[in-house]
Amino acid sequence: MTFNDIFKSSFLQNVTAISTFDIALSMLIAFGLGVLIFFVYKKAYQGLMYSDSFGTTLIALTMITTLVILAVTSNVVLSLGMVGALSIVRFRTAIKDPMDIAYLFWAIAVGIVVAAGMIPLAVFGSIFIGIVILIFANRKTFTHPYVAVISCEAEAESRVSGILSANVKKCILRAKTARSGLVELTYDLRLKDERTDFVKEISDLCGVKSAALVSYNGEYN
Repeated sequence: MTFNDIFKSSFLQNVTAISTFDIALSMLIAFGLGVLIFFVYKKAYQGLMYSDSFGTTLIALTMITTLVILAVTSNVVLSLGMVGALSIVRFRTAIKDPMDIAYLFWAIAVGIVVAAGMIPLAVFGSIFIGIVILIFANRKTFTHPYVAVISCEAEAESRVSGILSANVKKCILRAKTARSGLVELTYDLRLKDERTDFVKEISDLCGVKSAALVSYNGEYN
């Protein structure tokens, strides 16, 4: 092997397969769109525990996907090897909110589109998706369900039911447990408005030991 053979190596030739300007431009655009995804996620998030790390992951995922696709598009052999390498990767982190899946796919899609050179599609598509998410995330389309848990004497059950029926839009008895002269009632409620004064009224009834009202969305209390 001569000195010229070293400089004719296919590995060294791959260094110039993508220009430095294209790399810098793609990564900057991916970073900017990743930040856009992060801010949409932060603005539209409605859960109990906001995760800064997940927001940062969205930015990093957009840039990493762009980096990978740039490498794949420059070398067909590398693309086959990349598919094999990524096929052994396993992600064990549980996705708690279905919307998180949408953000992850959004970040990956933007990275792919930017690396493919379709920058207008990535920019305008991201802006449109962000607007749609913000509109529907801040729009109240249903009445939040509540669960009322009331512990009382058996004689007070009818009075409790009467107060609930008069103050809420919907009242369904979900569970009833009797023990030692006391009855524990669990109701599924839909409020007429955001007023919860009836809980204090129930707790003041003779024979009522405790009354609790909990907001419930099917996943957390």
